[in-house]
Amino acid sequence: MFHRSGELQEIFIDNDAKLLEKPAARQDAFAVRRAHFPDEMRFFAPGLKHYSIPEFEQKNPHAFLPISLTGAGCALDCDHCNKKILEPMIPLDPKEGLFSMCRKMAAGGTESVLISGGSTRTGEVPFMKHIGEIKRIREELGLKIIMHTGLVTDENEAAALKAAGVDGVAIDIIGANETIRDVYHLGATTEDYERSLALLSSYGLSLRPHVILGLHYGRFLGEYHALDMIARYPVHALIVVILTPMHDTKMWGVEPPPPPEVDRFFRQARVKMPDTSIMLGCARPLGDYKKVVDKMAVEAGLNGIAFPAEGIVEHAASLGLKPIFIENACSCGC
Repeated sequence: MFHRSGELQEIFIDNDAKLLEKPAARQDAFAVRRAHFPDEMRFFAPGLKHYSIPEFEQKNPHAFLPISLTGAGCALDCDHCNKKILEPMIPLDPKEGLFSMCRKMAAGGTESVLISGGSTRTGEVPFMKHIGEIKRIREELGLKIIMHTGLVTDENEAAALKAAGVDGVAIDIIGANETIRDVYHLGATTEDYERSLALLSSYGLSLRPHVILGLHYGRFLGEYHALDMIARYPVHALIVVILTPMHDTKMWGVEPPPPPEVDRFFRQARVKMPDTSIMLGCARPLGDYKKVVDKMAVEAGLNGIAFPAEGIVEHAASLGLKPIFIENACSCGC
């Protein structure tokens, strides 16, 4: 895990120093942001956990809720996850049904939902059997819906999502075949991920792709290829998250990627996608690591941060950015 100490601006020395670019590169990225976006910074606190900082405290912890269509089940045994990402989600009760569950959520103050779940052996989240209920949730309950789909290689699936009126599609984009094989144990290729982007884009769906930095056991491997793929399509927002090693997974104890590498990715993404909202998502290591990368995200010109570290709101304001607080997930409230 991350154990460096010292002042934030001085902690990266010795082995990490070679990874840093000149400070002007960060300034250039921030200038790109200023040229394309208003001077405001969005901070997200979805109801996944209680969150409170001096500048912001949640008022409606039920505003955004995640649902797993497969409960705790997943056909894959990914080295970084081992199904743990499903644990905080609300499992679908097959007897009650998805629409009935969402109706109760709406009555309790929920405004938007993430509909996700474990993957099949071929990398898809099995949402098609629920597509009629998903359409009803959007039309009759008015809930905002973000779909986490996994791979979408069937045109009928893309057409069905469009017909259902979902507000956005979240999909992890992996840019290295080695990572797909060795981490996800999936018989797919990077071309399958790009085909998913192309299909979803061809139906005019609002895309919110995710890139996991350091996914290959803490190493950068296909992240820039993933960025190149994403940049070829008109995405609504890019969500960047960082490998967070978890207990009871094969990656427990793995060091997350060095913050200077993360910083470099932030800046390249900002310059490569100058008019696309870029968010730092929930998943990233805690402690000093989080403080450092959150500060870098602000200075590299990203547009929003989920669950910002203490002091980051103040830092954004010191750079002339007006803080805006949103009780929703960054992929939903962007």
